Amino acid sequence: MSDYYGNQPQDVRPGIDAGRLWAGGVATAVIAALLAVVGLLIARGVFEVEVLAPKGEGVWGNASTTTYALVAAAVALLATGLMHLLSVATPAPSQFFGWIMVLVTLIAVVLPLTLTVAPSAKIATAAINLVIGLVIAAVVNSMAASARTLHRRRRQQNAAPPAQRYPQQQPPPTRYYDQ
Repeated sequence: MSDYYGNQPQDVRPGIDAGRLWAGGVATAVIAALLAVVGLLIARGVFEVEVLAPKGEGVWGNASTTTYALVAAAVALLATGLMHLLSVATPAPSQFFGWIMVLVTLIAVVLPLTLTVAPSAKIATAAINLVIGLVIAAVVNSMAASARTLHRRRRQQNAAPPAQRYPQQQPPPTRYYDQ
């Protein structure tokens, strides 16, 4: 069935621009990796806390700094993949994503507190994980909102040509003197 002016009805469904989403995901991964490095540099250099490296390793630390940054980047990419999946498969993807990210971030904050290291290292690692988790959640969520689209598909009525399906009609009169 068409509307009064002969336009075909459209099927409008929410979608996501995957290219924009994943480009933003890669940018988020870079941000997460840099946040990890900055967090470790602040903890080691400013507060002199031995986070992920013995004190003798210096401000940069050892290979664990690079590993920590790469893991942060991987988590950002995983979050992007999760958002992509939720965007195409669930209603209210931002709400589900928010809850999942809060819980994953909470795990990342609590886990270092259970380790057998100095309390200052526990707190510093938990704080760095909290900042990284919150930033990933916020950036991926806002970037996905800007990558959302509406997919419009015309529904097929029947095989008849449009001229036969929709005969030309005049619009109804809008004023008395149009009659």
